Amino acid sequence: MKPVGVVPFGEVDAIVLKTVAAHILGYLQIATEVAPPMEFPGYAYDNKRFQYDAGAILKAFESVSFHDFTKIIGILDADLFVPILTYVFGEARQGGKCALISLHRLKRNLDGSEASPPVLFERVAKVALHELGHLYNLIHCENERCLMHFSGGIRDLDKAPPYFCRYCSVYLRDALSPAKNDDDKTHDGGNG
Repeated sequence: MKPVGVVPFGEVDAIVLKTVAAHILGYLQIATEVAPPMEFPGYAYDNKRFQYDAGAILKAFESVSFHDFTKIIGILDADLFVPILTYVFGEARQGGKCALISLHRLKRNLDGSEASPPVLFERVAKVALHELGHLYNLIHCENERCLMHFSGGIRDLDKAPPYFCRYCSVYLRDALSPAKNDDDKTHDGGNG
């Protein structure tokens, strides 16, 4: 199986990228590589919201060919939004190839203070695994003790465990199985 790629947009601390890669390898046993940085997506800035449009960035990100990777996680330090939410920690299309993670709100605690490095790294890892779950077709889980449960804010994210529930684990294991990946290649027809 091809590795998962971790791609910084602009300047992102190398230890953040390595932390995400290590958690994907450690939790899911998927080889992960840090890829060269992409240009910061200034084009997605929304002057009315003073934030960056996650959908616009994701659309541009998905148009880039990443033949060496099975899935790609882009990480950037920008406040992201989607039209129906005030902000998002991450964004991915169900069953897609690319996901985004925003460091912007992960770096701050509820009281406005700066998160310690271990807290930041744990938050980033959780968001990365959650968004990767979406890329492998997992939906939001009703189990509050599952990493796929929706986190509407930092408090929810900090309470979330760094693992998937039994149901989501089984579904993810099936999605990652070699037989499933061989079937995907067969159905691909060489178009992509």
